[in-house]
Order: sequence, then structure tokens, then C-alpha cells
Amino acid sequence: MRIPTPEEIRDLHRNYAPSADVFDRVHTHCEIVADIAQQLIASGSLTSGPHAVDAELVRAGCLLHDIGVYRLFDEDGRLDGRNYVRHGVLGYGILTEEGFPEALRRFCSCHTGVGITREDVVRQGLPLPPADYLAVSEEERLVMYADKFHSKTTPPRFNSPASYSATIGRYGTEKSAAFDALRADFGVPDLEALAATHGHRIV
Repeated sequence: MRIPTPEEIRDLHRNYAPSADVFDRVHTHCEIVADIAQQLIASGSLTSGPHAVDAELVRAGCLLHDIGVYRLFDEDGRLDGRNYVRHGVLGYGILTEEGFPEALRRFCSCHTGVGITREDVVRQGLPLPPADYLAVSEEERLVMYADKFHSKTTPPRFNSPASYSATIGRYGTEKSAAFDALRADFGVPDLEALAATHGHRIV
């Protein structure tokens, strides 16, 4: 499988972004998520052993995972927050249209929260086709995990492990447990260094 370069992925973002401001907001977030994942890989525990990952595939997955967000902005630049949970399947659709392989498309559909189950879709009445949207490969799990530490809010922010755990815990103790399992497998990034680089606060 050919993995697209960061430059090719940036061009794809530009093609779908409805404005320069939205491009900057979404693409910068994807770059930060990639930095978080690469920092965790560089710690050494993910280069061999049961949680070893393909670093280039992870980088591509991080840079692609939120491409579907662009389809939730209207012509006036307003985000459809009520349907935000759909951004993963919308991204999967974009990458399908662009001819990307399934291994790359799945980074879009399987990164939301700590995974969405068919039961979640039905019980919460989510605007998604009933299915499991769960990270399976170690690369998918790492992209999903790295994404939890940064938010595209206004202004953008980094999320501490405690902050994110409290947020996801509102959806059930099993969600907190899933986040704890990811943290045990992949470690905790140095958010202080990243916050200093990007000028985003940590909550």
C-alpha cells in the first residue's frame, strides 16, 4: 500500500476546506495529533513488542482522520455541531471517493471517542448507520488515542488525561476503562512541551 505524503494530504485538506480559516483549524489539529503520536512512538515502547506500530502509517492516519469535518461546514462557515459525530463516516466517504484503500479510510470512521459500538448508535440515537466504529489495529488505536489530547475548540486546547477521562466517563464507565487501557498501552504525551510550541492551553 502506498502511503500519501504529508504534502499530498495537505493538498487534500485544501481541496475540501470551505475557507482558509477552517483549513487552518482542522489541518493544524491533525498536525498536532500527528506530533502527539510521533512523540509517543519516539518514547521507544511502540517500536517493538505487542504494541509496535508503522510510524508512517500512523502519521498518515493522524493527518487524514478529520478530513470529514469539512463537510459539516455550511457556506457561511458555520459548523453543524449537532451532526459532528458523523464526521468520521463523512471522512470515510471522502477517502472512498478519492480512491484511498480501506486501511487509510478506517482512520476516519474509527477514531471518534474511544470507539462507537452498534449499541451506542442505537441507544443514543446517533445519526450514524448502525455498526461498530472501533479501532482494531495498533495504528488505528494510537491515532484514536493521540486525538484525545487536542480539541479543535475556539480557542483550541490540549486535554490532560484526567480531563479527557472525566469527559468520556459521562458516556459510561466502560468508556473510561477503554481510555485507561489505551493510556496503559501507549503512555502519556508531554503536553507541556506541545502547549508551549503551539500556544494552546492545557485543561
